[in-house]
Amino acid sequence: MIDLHYWPTPNGWKITIMLEECGLDYEVVPVNIGRGEQFTPEFLSISPNNRMPAIVDHEPIGGGEPLSIFESGAILTYLAEKTGRFMPSDLRGRCEVMQWLMWQVGGLGPMAGQANHFRVYASEPTSYAIDRYTDEVNRLYGVMDKRLADRDFLAGDYSIADMAAWPWVVPWKRQGQRLDDFANLRRWFDTIRARPAAQRGYAIGEELRRALADGPDEEARKVLFGQRART
Repeated sequence: MIDLHYWPTPNGWKITIMLEECGLDYEVVPVNIGRGEQFTPEFLSISPNNRMPAIVDHEPIGGGEPLSIFESGAILTYLAEKTGRFMPSDLRGRCEVMQWLMWQVGGLGPMAGQANHFRVYASEPTSYAIDRYTDEVNRLYGVMDKRLADRDFLAGDYSIADMAAWPWVVPWKRQGQRLDDFANLRRWFDTIRARPAAQRGYAIGEELRRALADGPDEEARKVLFGQRART
């Protein structure tokens, strides 16, 4: 059994999709990031960066004590190794997947997150920041579109690289993008959206998303925005 410490965000969806694709048994442990639950000692013991998702695998590879893992890219890699799925076994294939996984973790996710923040949540919208991050997301969409011109998925067969990137394209409207401007990306997006496991993974926490439809309240804003080092 795997405990998944989770909130319905793109980084959380990466893991629920992978768990559903692999058919692994897991239990969702909600972490309400708008109420500061990511700062509890219990959560910090498994995710010292006070970010979700994180997992605790009670039946880790090789046996032994339960294993906790934080950071979505590390979790995806671990689950691929645990199951032998969605990661090539050969060196070149593995490098392809890892490059695109790191591309998402270091580029698409942070830039899309900043575009969403400044376009949707900023109390004082700043045109420079909005344009800066909206343009960068557009550039990154273009990178994916070009990559997908002659292949179905980012790194050969469907892999954890696709599972990592897809959730960050889901909120494309909030990022100020037009998906129809990228024909290859649109095809890829729709192909993954049609996968039953992706649908199940995306649906996890749907009731929580509905409750957050109006955006964070004032208490959540104080928790989510302007964080600094804490003792």
